[in-house]
Formats: sequence, structure tokens, C-alpha cells
Amino acid sequence: MTDMVTLAHGAGGKQTSELIKKVFRAHFENQYFTADDASVLPAPKGKMAMTTDGFIVSPAFFPGGNIGKLSICGTVNDLSCMGARPLYMTCAFVIEEGFPLDNLEKIAAAMERTADEVGVKLVAGDTKVAGKGQCDGVFITTTGVGEILPGVETSGALAKPGDAVLVTGDIGRHGCTILLQRDEYGIDADVTSDCAPLWNPVHALLEAVPDVHVIRDATRGGVGTVLYEIAEESGVGVQLMADQVPVDPAVQGVTGMLGLEPMYLACEGRLVVIVPGEEADKALEVLRGQKYTEGATKIGKITDRQPGRVLMTTSIGAETILPQPGNELLPRIC
Repeated sequence: MTDMVTLAHGAGGKQTSELIKKVFRAHFENQYFTADDASVLPAPKGKMAMTTDGFIVSPAFFPGGNIGKLSICGTVNDLSCMGARPLYMTCAFVIEEGFPLDNLEKIAAAMERTADEVGVKLVAGDTKVAGKGQCDGVFITTTGVGEILPGVETSGALAKPGDAVLVTGDIGRHGCTILLQRDEYGIDADVTSDCAPLWNPVHALLEAVPDVHVIRDATRGGVGTVLYEIAEESGVGVQLMADQVPVDPAVQGVTGMLGLEPMYLACEGRLVVIVPGEEADKALEVLRGQKYTEGATKIGKITDRQPGRVLMTTSIGAETILPQPGNELLPRIC
């Protein structure tokens, strides 16, 4: 087989079969992975959650991951936010003619490792090859199905005054990583993406604190955008303490130089969690004991003041309104 993806790999013939066998089947094989037109699967026992997402990140490889790892994390985390154990995933690849097969295999291997970490099965997929210049390297679209844990109900509409607002670690690292990898500003900083699959810490949290009100994945738009969405959906205000919001010093330095707000930089391994105020300490204890959420922190609370707005108390005690996100958020990551 050639060392580059060719148009023949997407034509549905011999080369397509070889690509599926040597790259995708080699990494995704499990009892439900199918060569038929659709996979036949055992149904979830209770309520089901389903999500779909597209990934066109540029560059496709970055410190802390690649587009393959990102595609699994994004879908797993969306299901996890609904309290759903990830069960099955499908994936569709659009690959640019001339894309190195070695890189495609690295992407598939990263997907395999990440899926195995949370026990989700890749069960079906599709491969298309676009002509040179019709897409940027490789695009991946995933769909995930999960089983919602009994008694769990999370939604952006369930935040209540008195609830505590938590984040599961320092914010803005993925967006900062992608910005630096594009090397448009000549800035050299040691920043690694937070890209991570978060079902295991979410599962532990829900086992210990079943009455979690909101879990949101702070991806495109970052923590600030997520909080504005929750404030609007629930009809509440959000009060944050600026000195409690965790930002890595390197990220703070880069954003300071460029005039960017870390609250609006993308994360790929951070959650906003809203729990009853009396459950905050227990929730933090559980999250801090789990991989990927060791830096969980309380950053504020839900109030009945100024519904739909996010307020920030500064380190000197002044209160300001966090600017509402709008227009183009930088860096554009997808």
C-alpha cells in the first residue's frame, strides 16, 4: 500500500478495503465492529443519550494530542455531561488526497487508546477521500450513544440560587496550545492541551453526589461562554471570584501579551460543574481524587441577582460584568 492517501482509497474498491483493514479495523476491532451497512447493538437498559460532533482542528497534531484523540474526547465528554456512560461510537473520515498514511495510523491509534480508557466501542464508520486542496488534511465526524445512570438528571436549565460553580482544572489551555502551534505571533511558551476523556471522574462524582445540577464541557467558547449559556437557560445570575479562577501561568502570559481573555479560550478536558452549595466540598474532594480533575476548584456561585449575566468580583473587591461573548472568538479552533 502507498504511503499516502490517494483518491483510490475513497473509491470503494480494493484500496478502500486495504485502508479499512490495515488502519481502521486494526485499531477499532471489537465484537460490535462491523463490515456490514450498520452495526447491530444491545440496547441501553435505561434512558439513552446521543450526540454528534465534527472535528476540523488545524493543526491536526498538537502538544497533548491530535484530532483523533480530540474526536473521542469531545464525544465522550458530551455524553458524560448528561450523566451517560459512553457505550458506542461511529466515526466518519474525510481525508485529503496526499495525507500521509503514517499520520492517519497515528490518529487511529490515538482514538483506540482514548476509547479503551473509558470503555466506549467504535462500531461503524465511513471513509471519504477529497481531492487535493478540498479539505485541510483530515476531518472527523463522530456520533456517540450512552446510557444515562439511574436517577441522574443534568441540564443547563437546572442551576439554582445558592448552587456552587466549580471548574475541574485550569482553563484555556487547549485554545492557547492551538494558537501557539500555528506560530502566527512568534511566541514561544510551554503549553500543552488539556484534551482528556472525562467519563471516569464524572462517574465518580455522580456516584458520590447524585444531585449534580449541571455539567457542561467548556470547549469552543470556553468557560465564560458556558456560564452565559447556563445563566440564560436557568434564568439566574452567576457570581465569580476572579482570584479563584485557575489559569496556568504560561497561558496567563500568552493571553496577557495578546489581549485575550482566558475565560473565552477553548478547553478540551475541563468541565463546569454546578452542585448544591452544601455539596461543593464533597464534590471537590471526589474530583480532586480522579485523573484529569485533580485541579478542581470552586470559582463562584449561582445567585438571583441580574439573571442572565455573569458577574466577576476582582481581587480588590470591585464587581464588574464579564463581557458577554460575541462576534469571532480567537483563536478559531474549528
